[in-house]
Amino acid sequence: MKASAFVYPWDVNGDPRAPRHLAELGIHQVTLASAYHSTRALTPRHPRHRVVTAEHAAVLYPPGDRWAGRTLRPYPAGAWAPEADAYGEAAAALADAGLETHTWVVLAHNSRLGAEHPDTSVVNAYGDRYPWAPCIAQPATRAYLVDLAAEAAVRPGARGTELESLGWYGLAHLHAHDKTGGVGLGDAGQYLMSLCFCPDCRAGYAGHGLDPDALAAAVRAALEPVWQGAPSDGGWPAVEKLLGDTTATATRAWRDATARTLQEEAVAAVRAEAPDGFQVLLHADPVSYHCGANAGVDPAHILSVADGVVVPCTGGAGLLTPFAEQGRAGAVLAANLTVVSGMGGSPGTLADDTARARDLGATELRLYHAGLASDADLAQVRSALGGR
Repeated sequence: MKASAFVYPWDVNGDPRAPRHLAELGIHQVTLASAYHSTRALTPRHPRHRVVTAEHAAVLYPPGDRWAGRTLRPYPAGAWAPEADAYGEAAAALADAGLETHTWVVLAHNSRLGAEHPDTSVVNAYGDRYPWAPCIAQPATRAYLVDLAAEAAVRPGARGTELESLGWYGLAHLHAHDKTGGVGLGDAGQYLMSLCFCPDCRAGYAGHGLDPDALAAAVRAALEPVWQGAPSDGGWPAVEKLLGDTTATATRAWRDATARTLQEEAVAAVRAEAPDGFQVLLHADPVSYHCGANAGVDPAHILSVADGVVVPCTGGAGLLTPFAEQGRAGAVLAANLTVVSGMGGSPGTLADDTARARDLGATELRLYHAGLASDADLAQVRSALGGR
C-alpha cells in the first residue's frame, strides 16, 4: 500500500540528513506543507532548532502576481521559514532522495485573516466572531480560497495535492491556551455553535425560507440547557429535536450547498492549472454537517469531484466505510493514521491498523507526522513499512 508522510519545509531545510531519513522509512511520497496555519511544532532531529513557532497562517513559497491589488491575499511566512521559497527548497531535496512530493494546502483556517479582516469570519448566534474560521459563503472569501487552492496546490514538481479545511470551520479549534472544554457540547451543540450569522449566511437562510433573527433566537434557546449541563449528544437527530425538523433541514441545505459548490470550484481551479495526471484529494469527514480540518462532505458527491479523500483513522477506520461503499473505481481512499505517540498515535500498531484500514477499503496510507515524531516512533514506522 502506497504510504505518504506529512512534513513541514522546516523539517527538511537546513537538515541535509532529513530527506534520506524519510526515504528510509519505507514511504513512497511526502505530503509537504505549502500553505499552512499558525502552529508551534517540535523538530526533534533538526541540527539548528528544536521548536518552530509559525506565528500566523502563511504560504511557504513566494505568492504570485494574481494577488496584486486584492484586499484578501495570502501572507508570506516569517522567520520560521526564512528561505525565499521554503516549500520549493524542501521539495527539491526530497526529490533528490527519490521521494514523490504532493502539496499540503490548508484553506478555510486562518486566524490572521480573521483578525485583520473581521468581516470575513464566521459569526455565531450570539454575535461572537471566530477569527480562525473564514465564512465560506462570502463571495470575496470564496474567491480568495479558490485562488489560494490553485496556487498553493500546483507547485513546481508536485505530483498532486491534499486540500485541508475546504469546507466549514466552526467552534472546535485548537487555540492557544484553549478554555472551551468546560461544557460538553457534543455533535449537536457543536453544530449549533458553528452556524454562521454573517450577512451572507443570513441571506442564505432567508433563501431557504427561514427568518434569520428567529433562527438565531431558536439556536440560543436550544443551547440554553446545554450551558446548564444537559447533554447534547445524539448527532443529527438531536439537532432536529432542538431546532425542529424543518428548520434544521433548511440550515443544513444552505450549508451543504455552500460547501459543495466551493469544493467544486476549488478542485476545478486546481485542475485548470495542473499538469495531466495531477492528483487532487480532500481531507474529509463523511458526515456533511461536521466542521473542521476534515471537511464534512457527501461521499458520493466528493468522489465525483476529486480523485479521492484522506480520512482520519486514528482510533478506528470506520469513517472509511461511507466512502468505500460508493464503489468508485480508481478513487483514492487514504487512511490517515497518527504515528506520534505523544499526540495520541500508536506507531507500534501501525501494521495492524493498516491491515484493518485496507480491509475497510483504504487504498493508500497517510502518516501524521514524520517531522513531529520521535526517533523511537519512526523506528516503529520503519519496521511496519519494511523500511531500511
